[in-house]
Amino acid sequence: MQVQLETFLHKQWDRKGLISWLLLPASAVFLSMAASRRRKTVPVKVGVPVVVVGNIYVGGTGKTPVTIALVKDLKERGWNPGVISRGYRGKAESPVEVRLDSNPDIVGDEPLLIKKATDAPTFVCPKRVEAAEALLKAYPTVNVIISDDGLQHYSLHRDVELAVVGARGLGNGWVLPAGPLREPPSRLDEVDAIVLNATEDIVTSSTPRYVATSGFTNAVNYATGEIVSLDTLSRMQFKKGLKAVAMAGIAVPERFFSMLKAHGLEVRPIALPDHYDYSKNPFKDCEADLIFITEKDAVKCRKHADLKNDERIFVVPLETKLDKFLVDFVEKKITAAAKKSKEAAQQL
Repeated sequence: MQVQLETFLHKQWDRKGLISWLLLPASAVFLSMAASRRRKTVPVKVGVPVVVVGNIYVGGTGKTPVTIALVKDLKERGWNPGVISRGYRGKAESPVEVRLDSNPDIVGDEPLLIKKATDAPTFVCPKRVEAAEALLKAYPTVNVIISDDGLQHYSLHRDVELAVVGARGLGNGWVLPAGPLREPPSRLDEVDAIVLNATEDIVTSSTPRYVATSGFTNAVNYATGEIVSLDTLSRMQFKKGLKAVAMAGIAVPERFFSMLKAHGLEVRPIALPDHYDYSKNPFKDCEADLIFITEKDAVKCRKHADLKNDERIFVVPLETKLDKFLVDFVEKKITAAAKKSKEAAQQL
């Protein structure tokens, strides 16, 4: 039911139809309240440069893969990044460190995915300033913080804002509830850079924009840890006549399904609600020889001990690469911010 509702809403938000026009007065109220909150908020500096990776479109645009890629790139350049997140749909109300064995029901699935992919110090808290302060207290050698989401969390001072625009673009260009945007399109004129992720350059802003390329190459067997290329699995399926299913509880599951099919795999797609909690084992009665799931879904599957031996399940990691010039741009900004912060501290 939730999947159908999400599909219906996004279909309405793709155009300026009757429903959107009827909701436009409510959007004006939403916009006014959001603007008022922003004006009254005083940003807090936490002592190190902060990079916010966010969006203005409600729901998934690929922020987390971009965050992971940025953390990896900065580590390769000698930085020691830490990550903070709200921990969406997690139960943490105060700062909690995300560890490799953390419960996604507590810390959220995306922060756990980031931790597993980068091994960077990661903290979650609804109040991101508190998350950042807790992280720096526990890891004082961290010299840059990446905030996964939080473009609208104005209480945290940021030195770099990256707005990710995903496959759905900007919808009809209106803010909630008449449209899918948290803020108007003009907000993109204020950010430092726009990251185009799986979308064409449809943004009319003059802000610098860069492309993030994403794709799938390999799959990891959930039970054995064996890494197998998708092309090999495709040939195996064709040769042995194997039945395959693809399940995804992400914002745009169609992209996951189409990428698998691009590798020659014939899969029966099953779209689950975004952030599906896997409280029930969805694979138990699944008649398939091969089951493909996303990394984001895999972190939720750990609650089912019986899945550890299910060799039908393959986790397909999304590989995202950032434009080198984007990383250069970010590094230049945070280097300048770090220098300025150091000079200010010396004057105290």
